[in-house]
Order: sequence, then C-alpha cells, then structure tokens
Amino acid sequence: MNAELQVRRALILMRLLMFTVMLSSMSALMFNVVLPQISEEFQLTLAQVSWLSSAYTLIYAFGTVAYGKLADRFQLKSLLTFGLALFAAGSLVGLISQTFWLALVGRCLQSVGAAAIPAIALIIPVRYFSPERRGSALSMTAVGLAIGSALAPVLSALVVSFANWRWLFLPSLLILLLLPLYRKYLEYEPKAAPRKFDWIGGSLLAASITLLLLSVTNRALPYLIVGIVMLILFIIRIRMAKEPFIQPQLFHNKTYSIALAIAFLVSGIGVSLYFLTPILLADLYQLDANWIGFAMVPAAAAAAILGRRGGKLADLKGNSYLLSAASISLIACFILLSIFTGISPLWISFFLIFGNVGQSFMQIAMSNSISGALPKDQVGVGMGLFSMMSFIAQGIAAGVYGIVAAQGSSDNWNPLNADPDSSLYSNTYLVLAAMHVGILLFYRLQFRPRPSRVSV
Repeated sequence: MNAELQVRRALILMRLLMFTVMLSSMSALMFNVVLPQISEEFQLTLAQVSWLSSAYTLIYAFGTVAYGKLADRFQLKSLLTFGLALFAAGSLVGLISQTFWLALVGRCLQSVGAAAIPAIALIIPVRYFSPERRGSALSMTAVGLAIGSALAPVLSALVVSFANWRWLFLPSLLILLLLPLYRKYLEYEPKAAPRKFDWIGGSLLAASITLLLLSVTNRALPYLIVGIVMLILFIIRIRMAKEPFIQPQLFHNKTYSIALAIAFLVSGIGVSLYFLTPILLADLYQLDANWIGFAMVPAAAAAAILGRRGGKLADLKGNSYLLSAASISLIACFILLSIFTGISPLWISFFLIFGNVGQSFMQIAMSNSISGALPKDQVGVGMGLFSMMSFIAQGIAAGVYGIVAAQGSSDNWNPLNADPDSSLYSNTYLVLAAMHVGILLFYRLQFRPRPSRVSV
C-alpha cells in the first residue's frame, strides 16, 4: 500500500509540474509579441525594451544551475516555495508598474523565481521515479512546455486586443494556487550535511554567461573577450576551491559530457522553430502578430498531444530509439521547410508539426540520458547545468539567427527550392537539417551497443 501511495504522490507532483511549466513558458514568451507596443508607449528603442525578454533569459539561464546546486543542499519544498513566491511577487510588480524600469524589475523578479521551475522539474522525476518509468514522467513537463508555447502568442494577442499589455503579468499569479499542493505532496528529505556555497564561482559563471550572450545579441567583441576571461577564471576557480560551485569531476563523466554537448547543439537548432519561423512568416507572407501566433498553434498542440507518447517510447524502447525518431522528424521538418519555403503559410504551419514533435521527443530523450548518467549526489547540479546549457544555446542561437536574417542571401543552395525570395530561409533550414544528420550519426556512433568479447 505504501508503494502504491508513493506512485500516486509522484503522479500528482508531475501533474502539478506540468501546469507550473506551462505557466512559466507562457510568461517567458508572451512579451515577445508586445515589444513594439511597449517601445511606442515609453518612447524607447526596440533594443531597449527587448531587455524585458533578454534580462529574463539571462537570469533564467544562471538561475537554473544555481537552484540545481541548492537542491543538493536544501529541501525541494523550501526551494520551490521561495521560487514560486518570488515569481508571483514579480508578476504583481509588473502588473502595477507605471514605468518601463519598474516593469523590468518585475520581469527580473519573475525570472529569479521562475528559474527554480526547470531545475526542479528535472530533479523531481529523478528522485520520485525509477529509471524504467522516468521517460513518461519527463514527458509530462515536455507537454506543459508545449502547451505554454502554444497558448503564449494566442493569449498575448487576445489580451492586448482589449486590455493594456501589463495584464500579461496576471496569469502568472495563478501559480500561487499551486503552492499549498506542492507543500502537501513533496516529501520531507533527510537534511544533507551543510556545505559552503561557492559565491565566487557562481558569480564568475553568471558574469561569463551574461557577457557571452550579450556579445552575440549586441555583436560586441569586448563582451566576448571579457566573457571568455571570466569563463577561464571560473574554470580555474572550480579546480582550486575546496567546495567549488560545480565539481570538476562531473565533466570526467564521459557519457554526461557528450550528452551535454549534444543537448547544447539540439537546443540551439530547436530554437529556430520558435524564433526564426515568426520572422519568416512576417517577412515573406506579411502576416501580423495575431496570424503568426495562430499559424504556430497546430505544431505546439501536436507536441502537447504526442508528448506523453514520447515518454512511453523512451521507457519501452530506450532513449536511443526515441532520439532517432526525434532526429528523423526534425530532419524531415527542416528539409521540407528548405524545399517549400515560399509556398502557402498553411503548409509551413503543417511542416512545423514535425519539428515541434521532434523537438519535444528530443528533449525527453536528452533529459533521460543525462539523468541516467549522473550519480545520486550530483543530480541537482548536473540537471541544473543541463538546463542552463540549453538556455545559453537558445540565447546564442537566437542572436545568430537574427544576424543571419539581417544579412540576407542571394544564393540558393537547395536546387529543389523554386522561390528566389526565400533563399535565405531555405539555406538556413538546409544547414540545420545537415546538422541534425551529423548529430544523429555522432550519437549512434558514441552510444551504440558494444559487442561483447567471446573468450575461446
């Protein structure tokens, strides 16, 4: 009976996490649609108001690994209570803000609190589910992410059609309703031995992340140079400190390090589906924000519906099978987009289904692979680092896609694409398809079953 109660408790927690991740992803994406409107209201440039999104991403990226580190030391119940309360407080500040800077403070507070969500959403399945059932559990957070991504542009467009953009902060306050349930179902964990928190190492890592992302988004070489210096100092620090922010031994784990590198590439490629596609729909088809949001809904809805199926496939047939299926789906998406970019946007919306479903499956496969490669005492910081690397990859890749889109292209590398006006997007999607082919081949080469030696 005790085992049955444990399973029931774990499933309830995953349903709560699914709803929490949905609200968090909605909050992260909703403001992208209204940045021009905010720019006009406060007489600021688009680059200035984009800090509502940029600051959120920067804090979110470092916060995930910080919460992961703290999860190895403090109760998940306490960390989640702190994170969700701060997230709601930031939402309230943004809701009542009358100046841009106060709205920015609200977004920063939101991000500090919301950073607890991806880290703990990866830790709870590891602590509460056995490895053979972990894929199904991780798929529930992927479903929440997909639903949030689908609802964000639509809800944003609906809200600003009859109310001020500040009301976009309101849905995030719903997260307070989940706090009593988390405190009820999260178990008390034995208190770990007290350890010092490496504030110097953490600060160096935060500075390097911020500067490296700023170097891409602002195309500033000085930021890149200083960011690299900070990263080198961070590496020196974790090698010399008695209790470093991240244990260097973590990277001696070959399986973890390879999976982390693959996850970085996969996240950078995957963000093109959410960042480059809206630019394509606005540039080639002159769609406004409302229609762009609706065009991306079918793909996000398909990812939400099929996300649980991906988790079950991982449990039944293994991570390698799921990753192969995800890669094939993503390769098909990018090849179709490369060939047919320039035709009806309805077809673009259809092709995105393969991409979003593939990206959802890929996230489940990589989360499962990485969690299985970590010893129990390093799960928190290891999964937090995985989440952080994903956000860094997305931030860098978004900057790169923005630069590519601004440069333009007159050469068409895909002879099957017949629309010369879409050559920039066709070329980009062709390169992304080739990269996924390379990732799939590399993964299968690294993680293929080793033949057993037969002694004679």
